[in-house]
Amino acid sequence: MDISIFGLGYVGCVTAGCLARHGHRVTGVDINEAKVKMIESGIPTIVEKDIIKLISSGVSSGQIYATTDAGEAVKRSDVSIICVGTPSDREGHLDLSGIFQTAHEIGDALKSKETFHTVLIRSTVPPGTNEKTGKIIEEVSGKARNADFAIVSNPEFLREGTAVSDFMNPPYTVAGSDSGSGIEICRSVYAGIDAPFEVVSTGAAEMIKYINNAYHALKITFANEVGEICKSIGIDSLELMQLFIRETHLNTSGAYLMPGFAYGGSCLPKDLLALRTLAHDSYLETPVIASIDKSNKNHIDFALKMILEKGLINVGILGLSFKPGTDDLRNSPMVTFAEQLTGKGYKVRIYDGNINASRLLGANREYISNHLPHFVSLLQNDISDVIRMSDLIVISHRHKKFLEALLSNPEKEFIDLAGVIQGEKPANYEGLCW
Repeated sequence: MDISIFGLGYVGCVTAGCLARHGHRVTGVDINEAKVKMIESGIPTIVEKDIIKLISSGVSSGQIYATTDAGEAVKRSDVSIICVGTPSDREGHLDLSGIFQTAHEIGDALKSKETFHTVLIRSTVPPGTNEKTGKIIEEVSGKARNADFAIVSNPEFLREGTAVSDFMNPPYTVAGSDSGSGIEICRSVYAGIDAPFEVVSTGAAEMIKYINNAYHALKITFANEVGEICKSIGIDSLELMQLFIRETHLNTSGAYLMPGFAYGGSCLPKDLLALRTLAHDSYLETPVIASIDKSNKNHIDFALKMILEKGLINVGILGLSFKPGTDDLRNSPMVTFAEQLTGKGYKVRIYDGNINASRLLGANREYISNHLPHFVSLLQNDISDVIRMSDLIVISHRHKKFLEALLSNPEKEFIDLAGVIQGEKPANYEGLCW
């Protein structure tokens, strides 16, 4: 099948690589020429396990092509998948301008196209976006919805760091549309994916990602609050929560239920805020959901207080992205951490093997530039340089290299936010909540 993918960020890049792997011919579209050139060269726009091979082989075989020309991409394809960003505005509403601009471009291209076209909305959007997108395409193209084209809400369930695996092995594929033809074409797009295909109402398809991520955020915060309480009364919260998660009948699964550092990234904060805003717009009070972000910020303050109490000015940070296996710095609690420390006069050095300052693009580069303007001068290419120049080292990612640094440098103080060590702890070690 010929598929065009609008947006070559995290979701778009992974979707392009995985669909090409399943035999589809993919045209990637982005307004950022740097991203298009990277894809054309067989280089992914993100750092993600297994994505390099997928993009490289897809380009080499001719399965993947990239362009800035939206009209060309639509004419080359039978299906368009919208994967553009939907950032939050100051009030917590999502900025859907990228979605609607893409709809306008697709509509313009459909004016001269005679064959049926299906549009899948993969981006995370609020209820009603499917309907608005369809109206824009109708108005611009002069074509009739469900006669000449269809809109399908088709949310993604990808986690950064495991996105390729998640794409290939999702819990289910969700599709919501008022077009039976659109649903069947969507089913064909994912024919190579061994997962249940769930046809639901458009509203349910648009809402499921918010509910999933709000619940994930709640689980992380709950475990961290438990960790803080345990820390204050001398109980090992890792031992306690290991016991808690063994009860799978009522306590559900163990995902996100181990105490650690604050959550971050582009999905959980944005979708949680969007869900709160939806409730607010409906004049509903949701105190539990509303308290999650506050507790998460309190947890960053809780960890920061531990650093300040050490009284050591030279601080090293091992791991800056919001989670291991990615270079995404957006809403990373460690960026907030570093920002606050530098603001208080601390001398901060940072090591993260996944981050190359010259390769940061788009919103990722903008975020770090706004929060850590001197980021490049803080980043070190060698972990040994961070260890050498620091008296206190903060570990934020669970990584074998970071554990080795802890065990081989007994003269340095370490604070562990990730739980890199189990069992007996060395004298130079302190865990966040254990």
